[in-house]
This record gives sequence, structure tokens and C-alpha cells, in this order.
Amino acid sequence: MSTPNSAQPSPSSLCDLQSVDILGVRIDCIDTGQFLDQLNRWVEQSRAQEFASAGVAALSHQVCTVNPEFVVDAMRDLSFAQVLRRADLRVADGVGILWAARMQGFRLPERITGSDGIYRICDRAAEEGWRVFFLGAAPGVAARAAKSLSDRYPGLVIAGAYAGSPQDRDWPIILRTLRAASPDVLLVAFGHPRQDVWIDRHRADLPVGVAIGVGGAFDFVAGVTARAPLWIRRLGLEWMHRLAKEPWRWRRMSKLPVFAAHAVQQALRSRR
Repeated sequence: MSTPNSAQPSPSSLCDLQSVDILGVRIDCIDTGQFLDQLNRWVEQSRAQEFASAGVAALSHQVCTVNPEFVVDAMRDLSFAQVLRRADLRVADGVGILWAARMQGFRLPERITGSDGIYRICDRAAEEGWRVFFLGAAPGVAARAAKSLSDRYPGLVIAGAYAGSPQDRDWPIILRTLRAASPDVLLVAFGHPRQDVWIDRHRADLPVGVAIGVGGAFDFVAGVTARAPLWIRRLGLEWMHRLAKEPWRWRRMSKLPVFAAHAVQQALRSRR
């Protein structure tokens, strides 16, 4: 999904590249429908290969939902940049990513976030019969989120739910649990960047078709954390709402002006 097209679209056109470079991180030009279709292809491929290989699962595919914080971290940490580079799909999570692309003359189709995407994924999973496993968050939260979504989407198959952690000591029990559950899609809520690094580290052994980092999505679905009102989300100011509710996030939010400054510089260079 990451091979660039040399054609340069006009600023008013939709992105006609396969991906756009945002400060060294390639963001795939994909909308929610295309995203869900790609997940379905991966699930089908994984099931087919597992059947053909007598129960041996194929290599998991990794999806990263990239926001400005991801990009700044990748600029500062080569190992994390490589995690993003190895991911099979990097979707735009955050208005800052859309804005940075527009600065270069490209329009990414839309945001695909963990917090909203979890509903769309589970809706499609109920239609297609995907088995979904919920991993992460505080004890009990994953199970509450799974229950809420199964009530919302009749037919959704919950393969399992487990808090666990990204610590190495928890890996053996997570692996045993996943093997017993046989999920198609693994939703991981260990928080950024731990969830993405954890998936990358273990993806060769994960017995799932697709693994997706969803950040704090379980907390939102389970009602542990209240999301910003819809009008605030539509204005792209959800980060401000979260900062007001959770002031300890100021260190993470301080990366936003760093991202903005570098994005402007990149846009100016691209126009020379």
C-alpha cells in the first residue's frame, strides 16, 4: 500500500497517490470502506493459508493509526520509525495528519481512528463472521467493551477479552490465550507507542489475520472515559477536550506544535 505515484495532484483533488510522506512516515490514502475491505481480504487470506497449512496461521498483518504524536516519536526514535515502516497499513488518525497532507497539496480521504474505527470494524465483523479478540486496557475493561459491542452488533463473534500487558512476562499467557481463541482480528489497547511496538515484535507468532492498535478505544466503549461531544470532534479539537479532562497529557500534547512546525517546513520545501 506504500508505493508512491509520481503524479502530483492539484491541492483541490483527492489524493491519487497510494501513500503520502508526512515527515518521513508514509500515510496510506484510504477511506473507511477501503480499509474494511482490506481487513476482509487479510482475514480471508489468513483463514485460507491456515487451512492449507494444517492449522498453521499466516504472518499477521499490522495496522497503525497514525496521529501527529506518532510522527514526532518516529522523528526522534529510529526504532519506532522502523515499526511504522514495517506496518502493512498506516492510516490517518488525527486532523493534524490531514492538515499536513493538505499543506503539501494532497487531500487524504478521511480520518480512520481507533476510537471510531472500532465500531466500524465490529459492524463489519458481525456481517462477515470475523472472530474479534480484545486485548489490553485495565482489568475488566476489555470484557466490558466487548460486551457493549456485541450488544450493539448482533452476530458479532467475541473470540475473547484479556487485559494483559506489553511486558515480556505476559507474552506466554497471551499467546496461549490467543491460540485457544483462534481470532481473526486482534484489537490491542496498550496505548501508543507500546501497542504498536508490541504487535511488531510478536507479529510473526500472533495467530491472527490482522492486529490493530486502538489506543484508548476500549475505555471509550466501556464508558470508563467520556469522549468529547460530537461537535468538538467534528472541529478536530478532541485533543483539547482530552487535555482539559486529563491535564497529565500535556507532555504528549506538547508534541503538536513540534509537528506543526516541521510540517510547515516540509510543505515549504515541497514547493521549491
